[in-house]
Formats: sequence, C-alpha cells, structure tokens
Amino acid sequence: MPVYAYKGVTAAGRNTRGHLDAESLRSARARLKSDGIFLTEIAEGRADAAIKSEGAGRIQIDLSAFQRVSSLDLALATRQMATLIGAGIPLVDGLRALTEQVENPRLKSVFGQVRDRVNEGASFGDALAAAELFPDIYVGMVRAGEAGGALETVLDRLADYLESQVRLRNKVSSIIIYPLVMLGFAIVVVGALVTVVLPQITQLLASLNQPLPWYTRAIIAGSEFTREWWWAMGLASVAAIAGVRAILRTERGRAAYDRLRLRLPVIGRLVRLLAISRFARTLSTLLAGGLPITRGLQTAGEVAGNTVIRDAVDKSRTSITEGASVAQPLRQSGEFPPLVTHMIQVGEQSGQLEAMLGKVADTYEEQVETTVSRLTALLEPMLILVMVGIVLVIILATLVPLLQITSSLE
Repeated sequence: MPVYAYKGVTAAGRNTRGHLDAESLRSARARLKSDGIFLTEIAEGRADAAIKSEGAGRIQIDLSAFQRVSSLDLALATRQMATLIGAGIPLVDGLRALTEQVENPRLKSVFGQVRDRVNEGASFGDALAAAELFPDIYVGMVRAGEAGGALETVLDRLADYLESQVRLRNKVSSIIIYPLVMLGFAIVVVGALVTVVLPQITQLLASLNQPLPWYTRAIIAGSEFTREWWWAMGLASVAAIAGVRAILRTERGRAAYDRLRLRLPVIGRLVRLLAISRFARTLSTLLAGGLPITRGLQTAGEVAGNTVIRDAVDKSRTSITEGASVAQPLRQSGEFPPLVTHMIQVGEQSGQLEAMLGKVADTYEEQVETTVSRLTALLEPMLILVMVGIVLVIILATLVPLLQITSSLE
C-alpha cells in the first residue's frame, strides 16, 4: 500500500504534516478530509520525487532521495523499532509508527517501502535487503532474529552497536579537529606571504640592483612560480587525487595501500587498533544476534575496513570450516596482537566468545582514543613550530639582504 506525505491546515487553523497509507491518492485525500484537514501539499512517499501542490498547481523537486542517512539516524530508528516490538505492537503497525516518527526524509521513505513489502508478505530481513540502504550486518542480524524469535533483542543489540560506532567516530573526529584547523591556518598564512607580501619586497630588492643570497633568490623564484602557475598546481593536485582514488578502487591498489598504512611508524599502530576494535565489536554483535560464526567472521572482516585484516579473517573462516579454532589461524596470520588471540582462545574454551570479543572491543576503543589524544598533543606544537619556521625563513630571506644593503650604504 503506498505511503503519502502531506501538508495541510486543521479545522483550528494550525499547520500540520505527516504520512499515511492509502490505496490511492484519491483515498488519501478523502481520509484527510474526513479528519478535518485541508490539504495544501501531498505526494506519494514511495516515489519521493515531487510534491504536488493543490492550491497553486506547482511541482517542486524533492531531493530527499539523495539525502545521506547517518549511522546516528539509523541507530535512533533501530532503537525506536526495538521499543515498539518490545511493547507487543505487530511488526506492520510498528513500521507504520516508525515511519511517522523518523525525521530523516530518505529514511522515512525507505521504512515506508519496507512496511509495504512486509505487508505484502515478505519477511522483515528480506524487505530491508531490498531497500539497499541497510548494511549487511544489519540485514543479517534481523534475519537471524526473525528466525530465532528474538527480533527485539537483536534490534536492541544493533542499536547498541551503531551507537558505539557513532561515539567512537565522534571522539576521534573531535580530537583531530583542532590540528586540522591549525594546519589550514598555517597554509593560509604561508600562502598570503608568498603571493601578497613577497612580491612587494621582491620589487624593492630588484630596484636596488644588488646581488642577492641564493636562499633569497630561491624563495623569490618559488613565489613567482606559485603566482604564475597556481592553476597548473591546482589541476595537478586534482588529477593526483583522482588518480589515487582510482587506484584505491582496485583490489590490488587497496591492498597495497592498507599494507602501507599498517607499516607506518606511528599511524600504523592506530590503524591496526581501529580495525581490530571494529572487527571485535562487529563479531561480538553478530554472535549475540545468533549468526553462525562463519557468517559473522565474513561480515566482521569486511567491516574492519582493512584488506589485510580482512584476508586474515577470511583464512580463519576457511580454517574453521576444516575444524580449526578461531584463535589459531588469527594467531598464525601475525596481524592480531597476542592479547586479542589469547582472549579469543579463552572465550572459545569457556563458551563466552561473545563476551570476550566485547571486552577486546572495549579495550581497543579506549586505546584508540588514548593514542589519538597523544598524537594530537604532539601534533599541535609541531604544526606551530613548522608554521613559525616557514614564516621565519621567509622573513630572514628578505630582511637579511635589506640589512646588508643598508650597512653597505653606510
């Protein structure tokens, strides 16, 4: 049954808006009229392409289909759905209520489509998969929850997982914002010196007809090159970025890039910590949702975000099908620290693998936050020193010749 988005005015003169399901546009108008709502705009939410205005006969383009659905939006919707299911509300009615509560226009439309598919007889997991918006971990856990009769529990755990990923991302982002601002400020200052200040000083030095030191000539040449060829430098930068992105889209290019990141002196440890924390958190959530270990390893390896870690997890999955434990192939890969493999081994032996993976994720998420904080604390003074050093070199390269010329005239 189609979902219609509407705007109107109530009998009391108040503006109202919402969504409702009806067999046709005419039926939707009749229902709203019977409720005492005078329509001003109405559109079918499934199409999500235009809003038909009754009063003026206009057609407005709706770009909600291109709006991004964040992890936080999905986490809030999942938590609301778990609450509705836990209250004993039928799935179709819960989806209808969720469609009215969700604020993100694209997510609202998608949940309306999911509800229609469920109402037509599809399972909740299949309807989510058909929407092509929800990640594999989401669809897989919902299917497992439906099969095991624990949909409410699975949705709660999914909401916990999504919220933990949002918290981790927000912590890391908030820590690195200040260094990025400092770097941008340094670039602006140096650019202003090179393109505005230096040309004026260069004219003064040239008018004196005196020999200049080599470092002064080098800085002047660099300033002139930047002012004359800035457009070529910009095009080269754009081409380089496009080339790198094209290489990273290939399997071999992505694998080489991920290996390089893991081998970097300081950044490599942070990348490994972040990948392992994602892997452990995802696998713990999937196992708690009732997914088989092999399926959980496949999804967790992909969510880790690093092809080297993913390949190590894939080898572990293959070994498990042959009768091996989870910890043994992970240890043999050399990509997982001993703490991780030891806790996984203990979890397997005690039958508490899910809990052990959760502890691994908690530990490594804390280490990620601590490592990023320390790197930021070191990066801030380094950026200041670099900026001061560049400005000092430019100033000395221009003032020293002026002082020499002035002293020679005396």
